[in-house]
Amino acid sequence: QVRLVESGGGSVQAGGSLRLSCEVSTDTLNNLDSMGWFRQAPGKEREGVAQIYITFPSTYYADSVKGRFTISLDKAKKTLYLQMDTLKPEDTALYYCAADSQFRLGVNTVPLFEYRGQGTQVTVSS
Repeated sequence: QVRLVESGGGSVQAGGSLRLSCEVSTDTLNNLDSMGWFRQAPGKEREGVAQIYITFPSTYYADSVKGRFTISLDKAKKTLYLQMDTLKPEDTALYYCAADSQFRLGVNTVPLFEYRGQGTQVTVSS
């Protein structure tokens, strides 16, 4: 069983930064193939934001956040991060951490991952 708990959301002005964290409760990360972040804004569909594979250092981003967001994984702490810089009002959403034990190709698959957390709210004001 995998449990994911996000933290680090909050309110920030446009141009600011936030770092989201996701603590992973599992016997070993080796049971997972990849992890990621997705978001959902009110009235909008879920959007895959970033993806990272567990066993090799490849990361993928949605075009909307490329160059501004950075996903990383601290295996020793079993914690996934999302560093968000140069935030825009359109980044306002509920952000979810997700994980999957099966191979998934493409950041757009992150909302479909088999495990997800409860979400953390990010609000960016103009």
